[in-house]
Amino acid sequence: MTRAPAPALPPEDQTDPLVLVPDSGNTGQPPSQGGRATGELVHRPDTADAFPVEWRRLAEHHYLVAADWPAGHRFFAPLPGGVQDPLLVAETMRQTAMMLAHAEYGVPADHRFVMWDMEYALTDADFDLTGASGRIDVTVRCSDVQMRARSLAGMRVRLRFERDGRLLATSSGSLSCTSDRAYRRLRGDRLAATGADVPLLDAVPPQRVGRSDPRDVVLAPPVEGTGWRLRLDTTHPTLFARANDHVPGMVLLEASRQAAAALAPGGRFLPATLRIAFHRYAELTEPCFVRARRETSPEGDVSVHVEGVQAAEPVFTATLAETPEVAR
Repeated sequence: MTRAPAPALPPEDQTDPLVLVPDSGNTGQPPSQGGRATGELVHRPDTADAFPVEWRRLAEHHYLVAADWPAGHRFFAPLPGGVQDPLLVAETMRQTAMMLAHAEYGVPADHRFVMWDMEYALTDADFDLTGASGRIDVTVRCSDVQMRARSLAGMRVRLRFERDGRLLATSSGSLSCTSDRAYRRLRGDRLAATGADVPLLDAVPPQRVGRSDPRDVVLAPPVEGTGWRLRLDTTHPTLFARANDHVPGMVLLEASRQAAAALAPGGRFLPATLRIAFHRYAELTEPCFVRARRETSPEGDVSVHVEGVQAAEPVFTATLAETPEVAR
C-alpha cells in the first residue's frame, strides 16, 4: 500500500530544534524494560475500551506489545458470521502508538497527538472470534523518529498482529505530538467547541450501515448532491470517551466503514483493508458530509473510496476493500 505524505508538524516553540533520530540511533531516553499499560497511557479512561496490556522493549525502536482483544465489545462488536471487527486493528495501533510515545519517547501527559494517516490489512481470510480474540502479540517498529528537547515530535509506526504464531494483520501510521500551549495557539477560537452541545441528527437505519444499535450510527440520511451528513453523538462512551474540540479520528474511520456498508448489498461489508489520510481537523459545530463510490475490478474485487468534506474542503480520504492481503 502507498500512503499520502504527512503534512508538516503543527507549529511549536522553535527554541528547541527538531532532531531526526536514525532507526538504529538513541533518543536520549533512559533504557526501558517495558511496563504495564494504563488508561492514561492509551488515552482510554474506561478499561473496557483499552486493548494494550503491557509492552517490552526488544531493541532500539522495536517493541513487543501484548494486547487483549474481546470476543464481544459494546462498539467493536463481532460482525455477522462470528467475524472479529477489523477496526480493532486500527484502534489497537492508535493506542499502542500513544502508549509508546509517552512511556518510551518522553511525551508529557498533557501533550496532544495528531494521527496523519493510518492503514491496516488483514492477512488471513479467517479473522473469526476463535482465532482473533484473547491474547494478541503485537510487534512494533518505530521509524522516522523526530525528537525535540528529549520529547518525541513525530514518528511512523509499523505493527504486526499475531496470535499463537499466526499472522492476523499488519498496520502502519504516522503521528506527531505537540505541547498543549502550541496546540492552543494552533486551534485558537476552535477550542471553545470543547464539550459543545452538538445537535443529534436522525440516524440512517443501523442495519443499512452494518450496525445493530442506532446509537452506534455516525451517518445521517443523505442530502441530495452532498452525501450523508456526519452524525455526532458526543455522549457515546467509546467514540467520545473524553470531551474534545474536534471530531475524533475513530469517528471518521467508522464513517468510512458505514459508508462502504451503505453501498453494499444488505449493508454487509468486511473492511479487510483500509487506508485513510486526515487532511485537517473535522470541526464539531460545522456540517461534515461523507461521500462514497463503490468499484468492482475485472477480477471481482470490491473497493470503496470515501471522502469527508467540510466547508468545501477535504477533511479525510479513505479507501476500503473486502479482499485480505496475502500473509507476509
